[in-house]
This record gives sequence, structure tokens and C-alpha cells, in this order.
Amino acid sequence: MQAFYADHFVLPLPPGHRFPMAKYALLRERVVAAGVVAPADLHVPAPATDATLTRVHTAEYVRRIQDGRVAAAEARRIGFPWSPEMVERSRRSAGGTVAACRAALEDGVAVNLAGGTHHAFPDRGEGFCVFNDTAVATRAMQAEGRARRILIIDCDVHQGNGTAAIFADDDTVFTFDIYAAKNFPFEKQPADVAIPLADRTGDTCYLDYLEMGLERAVTGARADLAIYVSGADPYAGDRLGRLALSKEGLADRDRLVFATCRRAGLPVAVTMAGGYGRDVSDTVDIHCRTVQLAAGLDPFPPTGVR
Repeated sequence: MQAFYADHFVLPLPPGHRFPMAKYALLRERVVAAGVVAPADLHVPAPATDATLTRVHTAEYVRRIQDGRVAAAEARRIGFPWSPEMVERSRRSAGGTVAACRAALEDGVAVNLAGGTHHAFPDRGEGFCVFNDTAVATRAMQAEGRARRILIIDCDVHQGNGTAAIFADDDTVFTFDIYAAKNFPFEKQPADVAIPLADRTGDTCYLDYLEMGLERAVTGARADLAIYVSGADPYAGDRLGRLALSKEGLADRDRLVFATCRRAGLPVAVTMAGGYGRDVSDTVDIHCRTVQLAAGLDPFPPTGVR
């Protein structure tokens, strides 16, 4: 299985910043050390070009980010201070998902060890998201003639408001989103299938809703490719979560997504999305399990909670 990672994913941040930037390098080390991804299959993605980005984002927004013309209020909304490194990280993250989609269409599955920046809109970023890598990769696959219809499966604990808004009037892209109803963003955007869940929803209820929603989404999408925005933040130990899933429940979530796509003959490109565990090692554990299950390696017995 091919995976995509760049040291550019690790953005230098001011001391005390709450974003767990260290998780990317730790995840890379973990998947290589565990033999999940062979070093020869771990690739550095090219940065997304202006032409690639502006299929989704306005040219003015891309120029403003590139040139550092970011007002203080906009930087606060994004959550990162502007820097050339922030620009490069954002381009590489989008480029990683573009590359993972191409590889998935060739091999059946591929992984971007970052990505999932689903809060970015065409003309603005927010919630630690600058460019919407899922939307950028979707438009790239369509422009390259590799896929006509795409299913986006978003299991991050936060609703993918930017992605839903971008594709609101596009019947070639089907958005499925399962998330904590009372969590960020507080103004939700309509998705094709949306499942808002109550606080403290646990494994059994979550997986029941997920299974129901996935069947509706796969049937309705009639897609050529799925992009799976996984997320470690539904975990009970996540600082920004609310859904209280266990690590075992999250592994069952991944199994269900991959099995459903496999039955439908859908190639899957996987992105990591959010994860803000009180202990960063928990976040890395969850992301690593997602990568292992994507690769067809399943050392964890199913919980049988369903």
C-alpha cells in the first residue's frame, strides 16, 4: 500500500499551541517501524499548485495565503499564525491527498498521513484548515478524467462544513458525514447524508448509525472513488471530541468503512483528519490502526459490540 508523508506536515508553532503537530512525525515512525508501510512505499507528495488549488479555492484567497496577506482575525479563525512554512504545509497536505487518490485508483487503497482539512471554504479557512484537501483532490481526479463520481465519507468528530458547502449543488460528489452535533462548527452545512450524534454516544450506537448511513451513502453515490476522512477525535480521551468511542470501537469503525467500500468495489483514499488526545500517543495509536486496517493488516480482534 502506498502512503504519503512530508516533513513539511510538521509546522513549527508557538509554545503552548494546542494543535498536536508532533503526531505526524510520530505516526510516520510508527507505521514504518511496525512494517505497515514499507519505506519504498512511503512517498513525499508534491505541493498542490495554484492551478490545482483554484479548482476549489478562489484565486484571491490562494494569493492572500501565499503572500501572507492574512489579517489577525483571519489567522485566529484558521488557528495557525501565518508563515511560509504554514503555506508549504497546506500545499503539501493537499498534494498528499491528490497523490493518495491517484494511488488508490491504481491499487485499491492509499493513505495520506495528514489531510482531512474539511473546514476550509473556497474563500477562507478555519478550524486548523487552510486548503480543503478533500475537495482539491476530488476536483483533481475529475479534471484528470480518473473519476467522475466521488463519495466523501467523513467520520471526523467535527462536521466537514467546508466540504459540504463546496459540493452542496454538485450531484457528482456525495457527502456523508457522521459527527458530534454540539461540537464545532456551530453552524453546520447540509450534507447528502448527515448523522449528528448526541454527546457521549458510545461504540454500539455509533456503529449502528454508521452502518445505516454508509449503506445509504454508497447506494446514493454510485461513485468511482471514496475519500475517507477518518479522524481520531471521536475517541473518549480526545480533548476536542464528545462522542466517547473506545479505541476498539474506532477500529470497528474503520473495518466497517473499508468492508463496505470493498463490497461496493470502491477504491479508497484515506486521510487522517483530527485527533487531539490528552496523550498524543493515543491519537497516534488510533491513526496507526486506521493505516493498518487500510493496508489489510488486522492484528486487533473485533470487539463484537454490535
